[in-house]
Amino acid sequence: DFDTMVPPVPLNLWDPLKAYKGASAERKADGLLKEVNNGRLAMIGIMGFCAEARVPGAVPALSNIAHYAGDPMAPFAANFHLPGFAS
Repeated sequence: DFDTMVPPVPLNLWDPLKAYKGASAERKADGLLKEVNNGRLAMIGIMGFCAEARVPGAVPALSNIAHYAGDPMAPFAANFHLPGFAS
């Protein structure tokens, strides 16, 4: 339970807006299961993109997606700025 964690967590990450406050335990469990499964699917998806980036043709469904030729870490560089905005 997020409210009794040690150290205390400032925000309940499962239900921060208290949308399930009055829901039954069954509905809460079903929502949590959907959220966990969605996270697992997202992790599988990003690993597919990483595999395709490292080994072209490793994921046949992604082989006809254009490869990014730039630096994906550019936003984290010290001199990064968005065009049209003063830095």
